[in-house]
Amino acid sequence: MGTYMQKIADIEKEMSKTQKNKATSGHLGLLKAKLAKLRRELLEPTKGGGGAAGVGFDVSKVGDSRVGLVGFPSVGKSTLLNKLTGTFSEVADYEFTTLTCIPGMIRHNGAKIQLLDLPGIIEGAKDGKGRGRQVISTARTCNLILIVLDAMKPLTHKRLIEHELEGFGIRLNKEPPNITVKKKDKGGLNFQTTEKDSLLDQEAVEGILKEYKIYNADVHVRGDYIDEDLIDVLEGNRIYTPAIYVLNKIDSISLEELELLGEMPNYCPVSSHKEWNLDLLLDMLWEKLNLTRVYTKPRGKIPDFGDPVNLKRAGSTVEDFCMHLHKNMAKQMRHALVWGTSSKHRPQKVGKDHVLQDEDVVQIVKKA
Repeated sequence: MGTYMQKIADIEKEMSKTQKNKATSGHLGLLKAKLAKLRRELLEPTKGGGGAAGVGFDVSKVGDSRVGLVGFPSVGKSTLLNKLTGTFSEVADYEFTTLTCIPGMIRHNGAKIQLLDLPGIIEGAKDGKGRGRQVISTARTCNLILIVLDAMKPLTHKRLIEHELEGFGIRLNKEPPNITVKKKDKGGLNFQTTEKDSLLDQEAVEGILKEYKIYNADVHVRGDYIDEDLIDVLEGNRIYTPAIYVLNKIDSISLEELELLGEMPNYCPVSSHKEWNLDLLLDMLWEKLNLTRVYTKPRGKIPDFGDPVNLKRAGSTVEDFCMHLHKNMAKQMRHALVWGTSSKHRPQKVGKDHVLQDEDVVQIVKKA
């Protein structure tokens, strides 16, 4: 690990000394590609290299979605877990109270949402310091990350945590870049972009691809992206996760300070100790998870509104609904009857490809 860390430090030092301009874009792109490869090798060691996940971090994924609490020590993550789920996680005034991953369950709008209280991370977590590798590895499995910030020093903590998560391949509140790299046997590099003044130019792309030993390829960039976005596509192991910045302990700051912080995007001010604003946090959590609730209707009976099927993405179809109930149901289905906003009339007779919307009611009609 020491060799990797020294190489990473050397590259970061060289990058800090290099001026950012058009003439140095290719060189900086090459350095960033080298840095990304070193971090991957550091965080994903070869077999036999050790690095077990650690006690308590191998938590089974249960429920409809998984949400992780990430933050520095003593910012109130454990209290938040206790208040939202009723699960006990030790709370104290000293740092590193939580030494393992504590799971709890939130029941909201008919969904079961697993909430994980992760141990506090420290600066350098992305490089394996403390239990950072285990904490952030678990965060990569979450459908949503709640970054818990201390209201007394929120912006400092925010920048540091984002830096640690970025270094581990987690991209917060971002969509995957619309960049395609198609390798070919000959012909060199064919670079095309939809932007007139693209931050990604031919020289930078060539330098990055060369580091990945790609000399012949068609590269299409559809949008305004930078060299890090191309590296993310080439690495292929990035996680694009929604996040909410939970500003905790607002009872310790003034109203004027709170109003200044109100311009921060994707943030929710709370006091977990005094249970202030937890309802708003749950509503934001629900919106970010983007679950689609679908109610089942047995033939000749009223729909079961108490136990919806929660599909994990927008654009879910009747086939996804069937697969959630039973893997063979889609094969046995003749058609489905749908009531709700996705239907043109009520009920509408539909097939497997019909796209469902939130709170639709579905009755499956099986083959004779």
